[in-house]
This record gives sequence, C-alpha cells and structure tokens, in this order.
Amino acid sequence: MAAASGAIAQRLPLVDLVAEIRDARIPLSSENELLRDFPALSKRIVVMNKIDLADQTQVKGWMRYFEQQNCIPYGVNSHNKDSVKGLLNFIQAQVRGLCKANHHASETITIMLVGRISAAEKGRLKHATVSPQPGETKDISSFKIGSHPNIYLLDTPGILPRMIHDAELCSKLVLTGAIRDGLIEQKELARYFLTILNLSDQYKKWAKFSTNEDRLLSFIEHKVEDSISSKLEMRQKKQHMMDHTEDLIVNDVRGTIFDTISCFDGNIELEEDMIKLMEAELVALREAFRVPQGLGEYVYNRVVSVKLLDLYRTGRLEHYTLDTLPLTLHHPL
Repeated sequence: MAAASGAIAQRLPLVDLVAEIRDARIPLSSENELLRDFPALSKRIVVMNKIDLADQTQVKGWMRYFEQQNCIPYGVNSHNKDSVKGLLNFIQAQVRGLCKANHHASETITIMLVGRISAAEKGRLKHATVSPQPGETKDISSFKIGSHPNIYLLDTPGILPRMIHDAELCSKLVLTGAIRDGLIEQKELARYFLTILNLSDQYKKWAKFSTNEDRLLSFIEHKVEDSISSKLEMRQKKQHMMDHTEDLIVNDVRGTIFDTISCFDGNIELEEDMIKLMEAELVALREAFRVPQGLGEYVYNRVVSVKLLDLYRTGRLEHYTLDTLPLTLHHPL
C-alpha cells in the first residue's frame, strides 16, 4: 500500500489530467486522501460512480459543489456499458479542449485514474485482469483510449485510508462496499442503514406494499410440482418462480418496513426510541425474508442483516446519498 501510494505521488505532478473516481453515495467520504497533497493540480475530473444508486434529488447539488471546487464533475454507472462509453467520450472531449487551450493539438496526453473501483468495473474500461479488492493491484499500468491526440490512461491501485478514526466514516465506507465487510459487525451495519432509512421519507413510497395478507408461496410451489411433468419445464418454471419469489420478498420487506415505521409511536429523534424501532424492524423482517424458525438469536440477526444490506447495496430499497452537502452549497454563488 505504501509503495503504491509513493508511485502514484511520484507520477501525479507529471500527468496532464486526473480522473478521480468517487462513490456518488458518499461524494466526500470517498475522496482520495493522496490528492489532498496536490491542491495545485490544474485539471481534475471527479467521476461520481454508482450515480444510479445515489439520491437523484441531490446529484445536481453535488455537481455544483465540485464545479465550485474547480473540478469537472461527471456522473457514471460503471455497470452500464453505454454509461462507461459516455465517460470515455467525455474524457476525450476534455482532453481535446485542453490541447486546444494549450495550442498543442498533436501532443500525447496522460490521464491518471485514481480511486476505488472494482475489477468488474475496470474491466469495462479495459480488457485486463485486476484485483477486485482495494489495495491488491500493485502496479500502475496504462492503456490507450484515444488518438489525435494520443490519450493514455494510467490505471492505479485502489488506495485505502491509512487510518480511519471516525466511526461514521468507517460505517459509510463499509456500507457502500468501499472497504471490506468485517470491520463492523453485520447487525451494527444494518442498524446504521436502518437509521438512515428511518430518518428519510423514502419508506413512504412503500405504502402500496403494506398488507396483512399471508403469502401463498408454499401452496403455489406445491401446485407447481404437481402440475409439471417435464424436467425441462420444471427447471424453467422453478427459475420463473425464483425470480417471482424474489420480487415478492423485496416487496414484503418494503411493506414490513413501512408498517413498522408507520405503527411506531415513539420519537425517532431520540436515540433510545430509534433503537427500539430498529429492533422491531429486525424482528419483523425475519418473516419478510422467510428466515426459517428455530434459529438462534445471533443467526436470526445475521441472516436478516446480510439480506437487508444486500437489498440496500443493489438499490432495491431506494437510493440514498449518505454525505451531507457542505453548507455553502445550500446558498450557491
């Protein structure tokens, strides 16, 4: 990690442009600390990745914030090929503008890609094998993304913060997958997410999923097994049932959370009441997630927490921006 940081620091003053990858859900918390030592970088693109998972009502405010910081913001969903292609086209356009401004239309331009991005996401930028975990890609490599002028992108290792002393910062990084699970116990991480959800108005969108009717999943599965003779048809039907069942579970989770919050008569602004609400939600979600009975309390909590976090991370429990815009942004210049 130290060697990688040193290699990046040596090359930073030599590149023409820096493209810093940040997580749109945590635009400040995902900042690369190394870049703080180079405030004089002439050109920096802040690529807000996972823009599809962020609160869309806040995206414009964050774009404006980065513009005020003399950065060039761009939002991307790196799991979407067209979105990635749009990013590369945007970078090339910025480079050509840079060349035109400097009157060097034929020079070679070097861009450094800095920030945390998964192997699958990098794979959409280039055809190469990189480590999926931050800090495990040891070398700085380059690949060409454009001609006239020649544009080379330096791919750098993901660099983790040296030390994380702030508990909330650590929670944000783990919750969004910027650093590995394990630093925070699953139930505590689930409670952190529930705190964010409970204090938002997002759950109100789930009123239509509120129901007291029992699902007939077991009955449906029994009828399917009795009515299908072909093994191929059975497999196809089971896959359809799995997809349909997953949708039912997600909607049941939404409805359960809505019902639990709506029926709660405490004041969630008080820590004690918030804890009571979260515990009630975790218990109610056991049924929504179809967790088998007879498990120990620890296993119950772990299973529910893991499933809840998965739904959050895949955007199926609405979209959230965890960082708060600096006060100066509430009154733009």
